[in-house]
Amino acid sequence: MSDTARRTTAGRAQPPGAAEIFGDRSSPTRHPLVATVMVLPLAALLAVVFGGWHAVVTQASSVAGMLGR
Repeated sequence: MSDTARRTTAGRAQPPGAAEIFGDRSSPTRHPLVATVMVLPLAALLAVVFGGWHAVVTQASSVAGMLGR
């Protein structure tokens, strides 16, 4: 590799990582229950808007049946 090519490759800036974009989170990951509570309203809204509510209820009842409830 020529000296010019080596300098051009070495001089390229790397794209920023997620920690640099969103800030470094030194706290531990959030509890799964908190994540579930955050996602459920959006999931319900999307299911109603796109007409998939029946499929959601069917899947939930299938999972409940597999769990023995």
